[in-house]
Amino acid sequence: MNVGYIGTGAMGRPMIARLTEAFPNRVWIYDVDAELAATVSRETGAVVCGSVTEIAGKVDVLFTCVPNNQVVRDLYLGEDGVVSAIKPGTITIDCSTVGPDATRDVYAGLKSAGAHHLDASMLGSVLQAETGTISFVVGGDADAFDAAKPVLTACGQMIRHCGPSGAGNQMKLVHQTLVAGHAVAVAEALGLCLETGTDIDQFFDIVTGGTGFAYSRYFENRVPRMRDGEFGALFMLKFMLKDARLARGMSDKDAGTFPLLEAAISTLEEGDEGGYGDDDFSAAMKVIQDRLNLQL
Repeated sequence: MNVGYIGTGAMGRPMIARLTEAFPNRVWIYDVDAELAATVSRETGAVVCGSVTEIAGKVDVLFTCVPNNQVVRDLYLGEDGVVSAIKPGTITIDCSTVGPDATRDVYAGLKSAGAHHLDASMLGSVLQAETGTISFVVGGDADAFDAAKPVLTACGQMIRHCGPSGAGNQMKLVHQTLVAGHAVAVAEALGLCLETGTDIDQFFDIVTGGTGFAYSRYFENRVPRMRDGEFGALFMLKFMLKDARLARGMSDKDAGTFPLLEAAISTLEEGDEGGYGDDDFSAAMKVIQDRLNLQL
């Protein structure tokens, strides 16, 4: 089996490393940033292709991980895109976080070419990609999912088929409403600690070790980093904002229907406009600190 990967960035890089371990001498990569692709090739042994059409014509399974709806549509359906060169029977696996409508357009385009498309949205960030513990929530045809599962298993642990094309995207975006909400709620709680003089060490111990319902994995993992002033991106704030906006866009109801989601988006927008977009999304804390003129 020949495996391809388009997009050699923060998430693609560790996944490519795991794929080359599982499929030695059978992994091909492409990125618009040729220098980045060459670096990943040196690190992993994956073979660099010179174009989208070259890699699409070589492989049996093709992963993609790119920034947004438009890039996904252009990559797959544009001139000299994947659909122009893909072989019948090839399975494409898009790990990008995009809207389900974009995925369904790609699915239809590839189906007309005799190929199969899966949306395999990822739950987790760079650490999980490096350790092979990423979770995949997958949409698409069940037979294509079954055929692709061994390849997905090389990169992750929990691999769940959620339904037809776009179902994986929907699951991921609903999931992200909770993550964005956690980030903003934790920042506000810590801000209230700062303003009232509540002991943050005790608060952390009570939330993580007590029997109340305030605990979250996010709280336990990110609060120590925030207290150390560490906001280096494990998942950028601007990408969390993108995900939250995509989630809101799945509903045709007015903004007042989901007020907590709107509030989370508003705080993340404030962070992005304040220059924190490339920081970790826990930089929602920076927004609260700026509002209070207080620091952790």
